[in-house]
Amino acid sequence: MLGAAQILVTGANGQLGRRVLQRLAHMQPPRRTRAVVRSERAAKIVRASAGAGTDVCVTSGLDAEALSAAAAGCDAAVHLAGILKETRANRYEDAHERPARALADAAPKAGLRRIVCVSILGSRPDSRNRALASKGRAEEILLRGAVPALILRVPMVLGSGDPASEALRRQALAGRVSLVRGGATLEQPIAAGDVVEAIAAALARPEPLRGALDLAGPESLTHRELVLRAARVLGRDVRIRGIPYALAFAFAWLAEKLLANPPLTPAMLGVLEHDDAIDPAEAERRLGLRLTPLDETLRRALLAAEENR
Repeated sequence: MLGAAQILVTGANGQLGRRVLQRLAHMQPPRRTRAVVRSERAAKIVRASAGAGTDVCVTSGLDAEALSAAAAGCDAAVHLAGILKETRANRYEDAHERPARALADAAPKAGLRRIVCVSILGSRPDSRNRALASKGRAEEILLRGAVPALILRVPMVLGSGDPASEALRRQALAGRVSLVRGGATLEQPIAAGDVVEAIAAALARPEPLRGALDLAGPESLTHRELVLRAARVLGRDVRIRGIPYALAFAFAWLAEKLLANPPLTPAMLGVLEHDDAIDPAEAERRLGLRLTPLDETLRRALLAAEENR
């Protein structure tokens, strides 16, 4: 088991980041954490939810020297930084490759023994999709670094309050909903708690894991079927109609050209329409996980959100 040194967590102000901070505080023995965020506003969010066992450091995450200083006293890093939608002010390279390079350079200087990075299913450097290619290049940077890195590639993550869960809940409650290609894309959603447990398991191993694992929920189904399952959990009926992919792509292309912060971009659409159908057995075995059944994941994510309204 790891000793009492702290764990560095980048991208800590997101829903997954805050869950990771809370989980690490309850490891045995409990682990202190140092959260790296990019603004004072994000720091306030983390401080309000993480508790006394978390130090918060405000830095861009792009400067290896600053990141090395932030990682002083830490023996591991959990890297969660990343974006799905690129805007004029927030580019994929600045969200993926540059932070990965800074962390890879900072890790040996700071004395880190391992890195656990959460990425996206389908990421690879030669992908035609800009988001997946950028994520793939960031993965390569970490995997080629001096400190052992484990990449966990995950699909849609469902947990109470998560953006994907909120979007799914809105679709299930809409009565009528329009889906690209009628919801034909394959989804393999995973419970947020399972992702957190995978991270905790990787950190708890006596020796660090190196490489990439594809991790997803136990069922792959079409997005249409997922919306219908979600509607049943919520006790609702929903009718689904299709939007041609060409029409959705044209909207995304125009939005990206005309708006500084478009609601949808071609790269984002491509990630959302990527088919997820993998066998998670290897990841389960190597991390000692037992994945949460889909219906239980939906109940936890969607009913909790309804109860909190």
